[in-house]
Amino acid sequence: MKKYICTTCGVQYPASTCEPNHCPICEEERQYVNPEGQSWTTHVELAESGNYKNTITKEEEGLYSITTTPKLGIGQTAYLVSGDGFNVLWDCITYLDDDTIAFIRSLGGIDAIALSHPHYYSRQADWAEVFDAPIYIHHDDREWIMEPSGYIQLWKGEEKELSEWVILHRLGGHFKGGAVLHWENGVDGKGKLLSGDIIQVVADTKWVSFMYSYPNLIPLPATKVEEMAAKVRDLPFERLYNAFHKVVKENADEAVQRSAERYIKAVNGDWFET
Repeated sequence: MKKYICTTCGVQYPASTCEPNHCPICEEERQYVNPEGQSWTTHVELAESGNYKNTITKEEEGLYSITTTPKLGIGQTAYLVSGDGFNVLWDCITYLDDDTIAFIRSLGGIDAIALSHPHYYSRQADWAEVFDAPIYIHHDDREWIMEPSGYIQLWKGEEKELSEWVILHRLGGHFKGGAVLHWENGVDGKGKLLSGDIIQVVADTKWVSFMYSYPNLIPLPATKVEEMAAKVRDLPFERLYNAFHKVVKENADEAVQRSAERYIKAVNGDWFET
């Protein structure tokens, strides 16, 4: 019995005697199946290859990024938010080694794991077991849980308070249950928003954008983006971190509103000639 991992998205499946027939997450239009065909690996194979390691970087006080090199699966970054005696792992990555475990434990472990959307579920069940931490996933995305776990706690509604200073907000968009994490105490009390790619930082990091599918370039309707922007309008956050080490460093809350206005004008055809 092995727990197989999809090599394209990095999501792990329950233990089985043979490889799964397909990966529903990759077959869905927001992701893709490798043109060379579906393939699988296991965490044991990844570890025994000796090719992978996690790089942990202190981004700023109380915030650490965790990224696997070379790229594994989608290549996203997980973040450890650490402060006031409560540690949250935001989004998840597939690879977990002894050095990563030791470092996180040196900071006090993990009190909660929170996910932005299904593309980053990876090996969340194993991370939860190692650190004895609950996993918070929005109820609207329950169908995309490929590996059930007793650690998973589905939450409903528009907000979920993990601690006095860390609150999840459901924005939808990329996925119906798509969530962001607002850390009110971040940046000396000015606030941080960790967005996965529910809100995506673009090449010009003074701006963000929004998509239904990033790899397949399927946009969201203007009405949905307007709704998403409204849900974070009253949240103060100086900086915004996405899942790929891109950061809006200043006045990020204003950047989101400005970017939403630009997006809506663009998809409605209101500001350029064709």
